[in-house]
Amino acid sequence: MKVALIGAGNMAIEYAKVLNDLKIDFSLFGRNEAKAVNFENYLSKNKMFFGGLDNYKNKLSGYSHAIIASNVNSLAANCIILIEDHVENILVEKPGIATPSEFTTLIEKSKSGRSNIFIAYNRRFFASVEKALELIKEDGGISSFQFDFTEWSHVIEGLDCDPIEKKYLFLANSTHVVDLAFFMGGHPKEISCFNSGNINWHSSGGVFAGSGTTDENKLFSYHANWLAPGRWSVELNTKSYKLILKPMEKLQMQKKGTVAIEDVSIDNSKELNFKPGLYKQTEAFLFGDAEKLCSLDEFSTLFPVYLKIASYT
Repeated sequence: MKVALIGAGNMAIEYAKVLNDLKIDFSLFGRNEAKAVNFENYLSKNKMFFGGLDNYKNKLSGYSHAIIASNVNSLAANCIILIEDHVENILVEKPGIATPSEFTTLIEKSKSGRSNIFIAYNRRFFASVEKALELIKEDGGISSFQFDFTEWSHVIEGLDCDPIEKKYLFLANSTHVVDLAFFMGGHPKEISCFNSGNINWHSSGGVFAGSGTTDENKLFSYHANWLAPGRWSVELNTKSYKLILKPMEKLQMQKKGTVAIEDVSIDNSKELNFKPGLYKQTEAFLFGDAEKLCSLDEFSTLFPVYLKIASYT
C-alpha cells in the first residue's frame, strides 16, 4: 500500500493524524511549503512535495491510494490528475466538485479510467449513526424521516472564502446532512422542492422545504431556513422510537408512548482524539470495506436531487 495525501490544510492534518495512528506510510502533496511545519509530527520532509499536484503529473501511478483533502476549488482538478495517472483508489473530500459544471467533467474522466472513486462523507461513520442504524435494524426499519440543513448565513457571509464556494454552499456543506439522511433512510424516488428567500451570495434562495418518497416507499420531508436560527439535524422514526441526531455526534431517543427525550449511550472512543467519523472512514477506504462509503456512482444518482433541492442549474 502506497498512499498519497493531497492538500496541506486543516483537513489534511486530520487525515495525517489517522494515517499516523494506523501506521500507514504516506506522502504529502501540497501547494504551500510553509505549511510543512504542521506535518513534521507525522512524516519526514523527504515525503513532502509542494507546488501543486499538477507539477507531478505522470509521476503518481505508483500510489495505490490517494486521499484528496485540498480546498473545494481544486478537488475535481486533483481527482482528474489522479485518474489520468491511473491511481486505483481515490477518496476525495466532499463534495468532490466546486460547481455543478465540474460534475460532468469528473464523470466523463472517471469513465475513461479505472479508478475506484469515493466521496468522503465522514458522518456516515459517526458512532452515533452506527448506533442509530443498529437500533433501526433491530426495530424492523424506519417508517419515515426528516432532516434540516440550516446554515448560519450571518456567519458565512463574513468568511474569507471563494465566492464560488459560497454560491454553491449547499453542495460544499449542506450535502453532509442530506447525504446522511438518504444514506440512513433510503434514496429518493420522488421529491417535490420549494425555495424562497434571498441571500446576496447564494442567489438560488435561503429557505428550503420539500418532501418525497424513497425507493422503499418511505416518506421523508426536509426544512432549512438560512435566514433564521437553526442547526443541522436528522430524525428517523421506527415503530418504537424517534431517533434524533441533533447534533449529529450525539444520539437521542424518544420512545413510543412517552414525551421524554433521552440520551443513547454510544462508543465514541475513536472520536475523542480524531475528527468524528474520519478514523473509520479512512479504515474503510484503505482496507477495502467500501459498503458504507459514498461511491462516485452513488453520488451521481443523488446529484440531480441536490440540484433540485438547491435550485442550481
